[in-house]
Amino acid sequence: MSTQKIAMLTAGGLAPCLSAAVGGLIARYTDLAPEAEIIGYRSGYKGLLLGDHLPVTPEVRAQAEVLLRHGGSPLGNSRIKLTNVKDCVKRGLVKEGQDPLKVAAERLAHDRITILHTIGGDDTNTTAADLAAYLEANGYHLTVVGLPKTIDNDVVPIRQTLGAWTAAEQGAIFAENIVNEQSANPRMLIVHEIMGRKCGWLTAATARAYRERLDRTAFLPEFGCERAHKEVDAVYLPEMPLDIEREAARLKERLDAKDCVTVFLSEGAGLDEIVAEIEGRGEVLGRDPFGHVKIDTINVGKWFADRFAPMIGAEKTLVVKSGHFCRSAAPNPADLRLIQGMVDLAVECGLKGVSGVIGHDEDQGGRLRAIEFPRIRGGKAFDPAAPWFAALLDQIGQGRP
Repeated sequence: MSTQKIAMLTAGGLAPCLSAAVGGLIARYTDLAPEAEIIGYRSGYKGLLLGDHLPVTPEVRAQAEVLLRHGGSPLGNSRIKLTNVKDCVKRGLVKEGQDPLKVAAERLAHDRITILHTIGGDDTNTTAADLAAYLEANGYHLTVVGLPKTIDNDVVPIRQTLGAWTAAEQGAIFAENIVNEQSANPRMLIVHEIMGRKCGWLTAATARAYRERLDRTAFLPEFGCERAHKEVDAVYLPEMPLDIEREAARLKERLDAKDCVTVFLSEGAGLDEIVAEIEGRGEVLGRDPFGHVKIDTINVGKWFADRFAPMIGAEKTLVVKSGHFCRSAAPNPADLRLIQGMVDLAVECGLKGVSGVIGHDEDQGGRLRAIEFPRIRGGKAFDPAAPWFAALLDQIGQGRP
């Protein structure tokens, strides 16, 4: 077998797995194929288009495990869609008349890459599959092995994406501090906005992790330190219908009883209604290269807070967002174990020439395997009827949807 040359790139938004996955790949290839050259394209597909990369030197190989303890990505990320020609031209990544997919594919051939590892979401990995198909049609074989990164845990048919467990834990830690603001003002409404455009898994899992931390905390109700003051009072997800009038009446009772209310809200909850309202006023919302409305320009948490506050009689409202805090964290032990298992298989598949996205395949009994690219897609919905989440809603008095 001819000597392999391996390339890696990380793309899309951050998740608590990118640095660790890169470090894991370097370490595993060093064990199994020490003679193989490894590079990392900088800033995702931007670096690939520009030919900008970092070499994995012997010094980097020797210290690759350091990357397992860091958040972010040592390679940098970008949100570049290779099929959005206009955007690539505007950014100066390709010239007018060039096809970004062709430019990227030819760069991989020029750099003699035989194995490409993409660490990203569904767009990142399916784009890599398009690159492999283009090269194959032009006589150049490229093995592409993706690792599924997203804190939303919304990639079909993968059971658990890298970084999501850590993001939920970090969201709980964030909330653990923020909730104490309820003691600074009477009749306070706290809205904790959590990432998740189409999928509510992260919000639900954050609420569960937060309440599990409450279960392990001692309180002193005899002197005003009560669990009720720090309890979650409502959890709203994109997959759940929301009767604002009914919920407002329930939350008013909670506010009257304990002088504060805390809501965990997915950033995608009620999003279509909010976008329609804003665009109905004639406002133009910005969109990213993938055509998604830039959700940070909408402020979903404020939209909900502005409606709930007068209905429940809140005197003070605080809207907070934990997304960047959570997604930038280093992975926790559970995610590190998941990353290591996926990295080991990714390297094995790369060396054997097996392309696909590594994950526990829900359509094949949860088996860890290289899942075929055509089966990978985003937007997997969370099921609010999941027993653990239904029990959580009962425990906080919200009731099941």
